[in-house]
Amino acid sequence: MNTFFDSLVPFMSRTVTVISRCAGRIGLSVIAVVGMSMVPLSSATVGAQAPASARQTAARGATSVAASAVGTLLVAHGGGPAWDANVENLAKSVHTGGPVAVSLLMGPGAATHRFQDAVAQLVANGAKEVVVVPVLVSSHSGHIEQIRYLAGETDSLDTEMMHHLHMSGITRPTQDVPIRVTAALDNAPQLARVLADHAKSLATDPAHQALFLVGHGPNDAEDNAAWMSNLRQVADSVRTWTGFSDIKIGLLRDDAPAPVRAEAVREIRETILLQNTATRKPVVVVPILVSSGAVVDTKIPHDLKGLPIVYKAVPLLPHPTMARWVEARVREVDRTVPAPVEKSAESSATSPAHSPAHSSEHSPTTPFMQ
Repeated sequence: MNTFFDSLVPFMSRTVTVISRCAGRIGLSVIAVVGMSMVPLSSATVGAQAPASARQTAARGATSVAASAVGTLLVAHGGGPAWDANVENLAKSVHTGGPVAVSLLMGPGAATHRFQDAVAQLVANGAKEVVVVPVLVSSHSGHIEQIRYLAGETDSLDTEMMHHLHMSGITRPTQDVPIRVTAALDNAPQLARVLADHAKSLATDPAHQALFLVGHGPNDAEDNAAWMSNLRQVADSVRTWTGFSDIKIGLLRDDAPAPVRAEAVREIRETILLQNTATRKPVVVVPILVSSGAVVDTKIPHDLKGLPIVYKAVPLLPHPTMARWVEARVREVDRTVPAPVEKSAESSATSPAHSPAHSSEHSPTTPFMQ
């Protein structure tokens, strides 16, 4: 039976070509039989263009199906109830065409938001593959290695990081689905947009004020350099969008040994004083941390006590641009997930293709493990 239909294909193809040419001259629509399905051909479709048009139509159909089969898993550090709620709300704001779930690595919520359970939930909701988006400031941290281990990208993991997983009963999933891990925030233009919005809300005269961006930071010196390399690019975009006269970055290295952290805080304080001396205005300080918690609410104000600064404990979440960042990360990994047809002014401004951080004119200047 299949041989019989196969023998008809060349004949039908030639017939469609002839009819299409005639129809094109008189403005008629033609229905072509491709395989065993009917595909409408426009009056402008002629000759060899007919099979290409049919393939494009089929590809568009396949795209929507593929998008709905891609599950998105947001993996975050975790903290208290308020911290975790910000990530849960982020998941509700993400629209990739498929199911979205949350996994936490630490804190009280980790045991109820386990990686393996989240993957199982996505599969139960129709996911045929999973894209893991680390909701972390940097890809250079032990938590990224935890995520890569859980996703099956590596079989080695630091003893301490493995211990943290075991404490919450977190293991690799048993579902047989492809799992891919994206980059963290790193130098994403969406990160710059969030920080720019927060900075502008605190500034009174940005053209004559300085801005200081402060983050959690890693323990390792090499990782610290990688963090700074990405954040300098972010700072360039923030400067373009805000017009601050000067922008500097500092990392607390909050989990590092006490002498290392103390030195990091000392450098941050000295830099802020120099900025204040140069501008003779209070320095705007903006935190680069994912969610609310002790570092944003307590530690940074304590570390910077007595300095001429303007500070507000506002983390990256729940800024709406964070959801657009997640969607962009998923699209980067899986090209079958279509970009939104319509973009708001905000999302257009945060598009990587139009961001100063990704512009050909961009060049770095002097300037968490959450």
